[in-house]
Amino acid sequence: MKNTSTSVRASAVRRLFATLGAGIAMTALFAATSAHAEDLRVMNSGGFTAAYKLLLPKFEASSGDHVDTAWGPSMGKAPEAIPNRLARGELADVVIMVGYALDDLIKAGKVRLDSRVDLADSRIGVVVKAGDTVPDVSTPEKLKAALLAAKSVAYSDSASGVYIERELFKKLGIAEQMQGKSVMVQKTPVAEKVAAGDYALGLQQVSELLPVKGAVFAGKIPESLQSVTRFAGGVPVNAPHPEEAKKLLTYMAAPAVAKDVESTGLDPLTH
Repeated sequence: MKNTSTSVRASAVRRLFATLGAGIAMTALFAATSAHAEDLRVMNSGGFTAAYKLLLPKFEASSGDHVDTAWGPSMGKAPEAIPNRLARGELADVVIMVGYALDDLIKAGKVRLDSRVDLADSRIGVVVKAGDTVPDVSTPEKLKAALLAAKSVAYSDSASGVYIERELFKKLGIAEQMQGKSVMVQKTPVAEKVAAGDYALGLQQVSELLPVKGAVFAGKIPESLQSVTRFAGGVPVNAPHPEEAKKLLTYMAAPAVAKDVESTGLDPLTH
């Protein structure tokens, strides 16, 4: 016996194609199936922010999923820090953060080992306030001179700032001179503080410096002094939508989006 409901649905589809044309009808049918799209939650740290904001609308358009984002550093004492959010029991489908901080969450059993995806590398740069003299930081000697000449210096409380405070100043032989005038800034992007005139010179990952209006990018610090930060993503063990989460990470690591990632000041891992 013929299934009446199936016949009716098939007839409706044929009428849809006949009335709208194949292309429009396929779009309408795709929209109908997107009823199963998921609401995903992502926790994202600063260094990948610009690339993430550029890529996210494209992912949402292609997948039909909607993404809510919580922002916070990869480490540190701030309550917004991703490890602290997870420790409080906040749920997330994806976390995007500094690679070694993500590895710590994997070791702690907070993020699935098999979900780790490398996304991009980030290097440290320098900014000053718009209108101020832009220093040359292209060699270790010139970077050292710029730091010593600055009345105040700011750096972040994430991976780049930890390196600057513990290693960079020592490598340049100016650790003691910097103690009285260098500050680790929590939560707020360093370039925003420099643009506001709170500090004369700021160091942070390039991708976090470039988007800030009112701050002028002086350049990356010399390669011999660089600390390259790898950003990666993973899926927490209690993620509500793990399969959709994997698709989001795969999209953001794809060779097809490498130029978009590079345009934000990051170094893509694939071309």
